[in-house]
Amino acid sequence: MLNQLDKIVEWSGTKKAALPIGSVVIGGAMMGLAPVNAWPLAWVALVPLWWISQDAEQSVRRVLYAAIWGVVYHGIALSWVTGLHPLTWMGVPWLASVAIALSSWIFVSLWGAGIGVTWMALMMGLNRWWPIKGLSRVLVGTALWCAIEWVWSQGPLYWTSLSFTQSPGNLWALHLGQLAGPMAVTAGVVAVNGLVATGLVATGLGELGLRGCGGAITLFLALHLLGFGLYAWPSAERADQTLAVGLIQGNIPTRQKLTAEGIQRSRQVYLEGYETLVKAGVDIVITPEGALPQVWNAFLQTDNEFQRAVEKAGVPLVLGTFVHEQIDNTQTPLTQSLLTLTPDGEVTGRYNKIKLVPLGEYIPFESVLGGVIRRLSLMEGSMVPGTRDQLLQTPFGPMAAGICYEAAYADLYRQQVKLGGQAIFTGSNNDPYSPRQMIQHHAQDVMRAVETDRWAVRVTNTGISGIVDAQGRSPWLSEPDTYTTQVAHIYRRHTQTLYVRVGDWLTPVLLGLTVMTLFRQVAINRLR
Repeated sequence: MLNQLDKIVEWSGTKKAALPIGSVVIGGAMMGLAPVNAWPLAWVALVPLWWISQDAEQSVRRVLYAAIWGVVYHGIALSWVTGLHPLTWMGVPWLASVAIALSSWIFVSLWGAGIGVTWMALMMGLNRWWPIKGLSRVLVGTALWCAIEWVWSQGPLYWTSLSFTQSPGNLWALHLGQLAGPMAVTAGVVAVNGLVATGLVATGLGELGLRGCGGAITLFLALHLLGFGLYAWPSAERADQTLAVGLIQGNIPTRQKLTAEGIQRSRQVYLEGYETLVKAGVDIVITPEGALPQVWNAFLQTDNEFQRAVEKAGVPLVLGTFVHEQIDNTQTPLTQSLLTLTPDGEVTGRYNKIKLVPLGEYIPFESVLGGVIRRLSLMEGSMVPGTRDQLLQTPFGPMAAGICYEAAYADLYRQQVKLGGQAIFTGSNNDPYSPRQMIQHHAQDVMRAVETDRWAVRVTNTGISGIVDAQGRSPWLSEPDTYTTQVAHIYRRHTQTLYVRVGDWLTPVLLGLTVMTLFRQVAINRLR
């Protein structure tokens, strides 16, 4: 069958692939709708890009089509960014607030679209310099997409990996992440789309076309059977590793929290929530990002009301707040942090946010742009990022931690679990965004829990807070925009998946096979 498919795909490379722009828009829209409840759409939504990538002509149009596909995909998936408006509470005029929200949405959509544009440009280069046909083309295209996504994942803005489209609904596919991280899922999605496209370009929906698509169906089923095997693998929890965690979702909008009255309300809400959870018998209490919207003062630590409450109750508290880089030096820059307060009156654990938000928590190219940006915004300076060798220490052992949109960066959690993190604690704000953003945030949590084989706890300010078990199931999720406290029992785990131990080995392997394929093609061309 593979030989037959290879002939079909090879023939498709010589056929002009005319495609109306409407198909590109529909494909991008399908991918944009796939997160978080329409995951099957992703397995065919990339077909238009694969289709036009085989056209040896109209190069400028191909790049334009890729840009349109990417803008539609990322624009729909990230439409919640417009929730930044209104910013009038910050003193920004209404029209300027609209402009900021729209420009932010357009920028992140264009940034994400760069993945598809770069992929199309590289595929065009291959068509020109190393024309390859058959199944080799699907292999090379899949390798390039994974490599480009990896490059984007190293940057400051990353959210809509193709793997993300399968979460949280397709747990079988997500379990491929235990083998090679999110790129294992991305590679599957790209390859299946490639096989579908090449089969259809070759012969339409005739007999050979359906036979060509048979390869895509076979790969799709094989990936899901493998994922099901990982999902169904026995995963017994040890009773001596249980941990009762208390979560506080304060539901204090940012526009209120950063005022004097809001700071006082935050203190009251989180102290009352802490006392409620202590009475419920929890082992540890966790608060969201910026729960205490003030700078932690190490010199007044013994007089801090949160620290006094912990000493009195005897239950540790993970507190989201702002801390000087050197906790006992008020002259150093600030970090966005989670602190572990313990009954002995000490701060025994600290996690500093690594992936800071551009223009929200730091000024890009501050030495050049700092003065201009300060005049155009309310930013006074940049926070500093944490290092990648962190673990959040607690009296119950080290935990992997994350703050805000760090949930999209799989390798941050992988490294912490490899260093000994027994569960995942993530604190976020999520205000002022809509429930669409909140459920996408939860979808990122599901992926990180599955990849690392860890229970995950997300605590947010306005929702959605939740618990995810090591198989990606969610025994509890909060309602958005509500105040709530919750007691949940999780299990600390000490296993290490192949992905945790080795990392993303799949992308370099695919790139290695790509290099071998190209050298083979060069050798064949010389013999002709």
